[in-house]
Amino acid sequence: MRSDDGMNPEMQKTGMPNGHHANGVQDKNINDPSDGTDDPSTKDATNTPAPGFPPPPPNGGLQAWLHVVGGFMLFFNSWGLLNTFGVFQTYYESGALFERSSSDISWIGSVQSALVALGGVFSGPIYDRGYFRTLIIAGSLAIVLGLELLSIATRYYQVLLAQGILTGLGAGCLFVPCVSILPTYFNTRLGLAVGLASSGASIGGVIYPIVFNRLINQIGYPWAVRVLGFIALSTLLIPIALMRMRYKSPKRRAVIDLSAFTDFQYMAFALGALIGFVGLSVLLFYVSFYPENTQVTDTRTSFYIVAIFNGASAFGRILPNALSDKIGIFNILAPCTTITAVLMFSFIGAQTEASIIALTVLSGFFSGVFIAMPPVCFATITRDKSKIGTRIGMGFGMISLGLLAGGPAGGGVLGVVEPLRWAALWGFAGAVTSVSSLIFFTVRVHRSGFKIFIKT
Repeated sequence: MRSDDGMNPEMQKTGMPNGHHANGVQDKNINDPSDGTDDPSTKDATNTPAPGFPPPPPNGGLQAWLHVVGGFMLFFNSWGLLNTFGVFQTYYESGALFERSSSDISWIGSVQSALVALGGVFSGPIYDRGYFRTLIIAGSLAIVLGLELLSIATRYYQVLLAQGILTGLGAGCLFVPCVSILPTYFNTRLGLAVGLASSGASIGGVIYPIVFNRLINQIGYPWAVRVLGFIALSTLLIPIALMRMRYKSPKRRAVIDLSAFTDFQYMAFALGALIGFVGLSVLLFYVSFYPENTQVTDTRTSFYIVAIFNGASAFGRILPNALSDKIGIFNILAPCTTITAVLMFSFIGAQTEASIIALTVLSGFFSGVFIAMPPVCFATITRDKSKIGTRIGMGFGMISLGLLAGGPAGGGVLGVVEPLRWAALWGFAGAVTSVSSLIFFTVRVHRSGFKIFIKT
């Protein structure tokens, strides 16, 4: 923020002109509400950044925390919609809209999830070039349009195009810019900030399923989906109004940062996350259908399983993320991933409503850590912070392969002939998540050795 005399407060302390560090390097602080990053005409000799480092994050203040609010809404409408797919999976399984196998139906959610992550390959470099507002406006329009088109879809391919592809691409435009901009406002409180923002995905995963479930019998499927579109439109106006970039990279970044492929920690973590999201996709897609198909709960209760899962996930995103600022992200992520794997195995023996709800709450909490941590991990592992957008985009591009494969692979394991192979499905999910946790422990040891009480 600037003071009344136009000088940056940090620069007032050093006596340097606004926009300059003590080493004479000039950088750009983008605080103008008009953003300016999308309009080359706003650049002049004074504001043109020279090669250097971003200004230090404020780590608080009204503007910084408003970006957490804006980030919350972006998560609400990107991963929040993704977390809602479990209720759509259950609804589509009923055959009310079209007749398809579990594996075919899961392709809709898998494509949507993959595009949320894969979109980062392109949105990351675009963000690095300063087009943050362009991305969130385009993404918002795509999500709202996708939901409105979904409301009139009656065939499988129409649902795949509207829900899987269009809303997936829109959410992909929102996600990486959101997690890329928060590290420019926070560093010592980054875990807390990202945890609070990412809890929007869980709250979205609570509100959207409940609204859909309550309205579908009252006003029908088309209008129930349209209401979801209206909610998305109203909540996405908030980040469009509030969020601005602090710093634009002085260099035009490539879509791919080749140096990342020789960074062991970066590649190992990306591989672990890719494998882990295969198991997580199974959990997200089938946690609602499982109790209904096995007749442990009725259809109405099974719809609320998704809301329960995401409600617990909200706490799993905030509390451990805040703790990670004190003891280290990998000291939180690796153990929580292991616990998530154990809980997936435990679903094999869950034969009562109480046991399924208990496992849903616990798995929601601990998997929330797994969902919220990757952006923080990528940002922490990336030494050159001006490449955060590109590195996060590349990382989630690799993760998208796991998101794409998880649902259909789970559907293939589950089968199409009754009784469905639920024990095999949960065993598959637990096994791949266990492999992911081993890789995370490997990265943790590579960073800090075998010392236990060390922040890493």
